Amino acid sequence: MTTPPFGRVLTAMVTPMTVDGAVDVARSAELADRLVREGNDGLVISGTTGEAPTTTREEKADLLRAVVDAVGGRAHVLAGVGSYDTAHSVELARDAEKAGATGLLSVTPYYSKPPQAGVIAHTLAVTESTALPVMLYDIPGRTGLALEHSTLLELGRNPQIVAVKDAKDDLMATSRLLAESDLAVYSGTDGLNLPLLSLGAVGFVSVVSHIVTPRLLELVKAYSAGDVARAASINRSLQPVYTGIFRTQGVILTKAALALLGFRVGLVRLPLVDATLEEIGVLTSDLTAGGVLT
Repeated sequence: MTTPPFGRVLTAMVTPMTVDGAVDVARSAELADRLVREGNDGLVISGTTGEAPTTTREEKADLLRAVVDAVGGRAHVLAGVGSYDTAHSVELARDAEKAGATGLLSVTPYYSKPPQAGVIAHTLAVTESTALPVMLYDIPGRTGLALEHSTLLELGRNPQIVAVKDAKDDLMATSRLLAESDLAVYSGTDGLNLPLLSLGAVGFVSVVSHIVTPRLLELVKAYSAGDVARAASINRSLQPVYTGIFRTQGVILTKAALALLGFRVGLVRLPLVDATLEEIGVLTSDLTAGGVLT
C-alpha cells in the first residue's frame, strides 16, 4: 500500500457537549486521548461526525487546541475546514494552522452546487491559505455534488493535496483514481473499509472506530500481511457494528454507543436529535451481535 500521509486508522471524532449544550473542551481532550491510546494514529476534528455545521468558529478553535494539546505529539490531528463559503473556509484553515493542526479536511462545497471549476477554485483557495497538507472529502450523498475524476486529478497535482476521504461509494471510480493519481485514498464509508483496502486504499477515516479501533487495526494489519482470510473474517464480524451505528445519523448513535460503554459525551445539537429509547435498544442488540457489548 502507498505510504499513508496521515496514518492508517483515523477517527472522525464526535464533539462532546456539556449538559447545557456547550462544547465540552475537557471531555474532548479525554476522548482524544482515549482514542489514541486505543490505537488511532490520527483524529479528524470538526467533521460531519463532530457536528461542524452547528459549532462556531471560536468553538472549533478551542476544541482543536484542546485536542492538539492532548495528543498532538502522538497522532495526526486534522481539522475539518470545509463549508459552502470559501472565505469562511479560508478563515477556518488559518485558525487550524494556528491551533497546531497537522492537516486539513476539505469537503466539497455543499448546497450551492458549484460547477467543477468553482470546486477547484474553492479548494485551491483553502489549500493555499496555509502550509498544511490537505485531505479532500468526496461525499456526494451529503454535498449533492461529486468530485469528478478530472477534478480529482487536477487537485491532486497540487503538492499540498495528498489524500482523499472517499465516501463516494463508487468502487469503479476509486479504482480509476488509484490507477491514474498519486492521491492516497482513505475509506470514508465504514462498510467499504475492506473493499477499499483491496483496491489500494491506505486506511480509514472511521466513525465506528470510536468503539472498535483495535479490530480495525487488526483488519488493516491482517490485510497488509497478506492474510486476506483473516481480514475478511474480521470484516464480517464488524457488520452488525457498521449497521448499528448508521441506522440513523452516525453521530447520534455514536454518542449513544459511547454512553453504553460508560464514556458519556453528552447530547447532540439541533437539528440533530438524541437517540430514542427504542433506538438505543436496537443499538444495544447490534453492538452485542458485533461483540462490542456482552
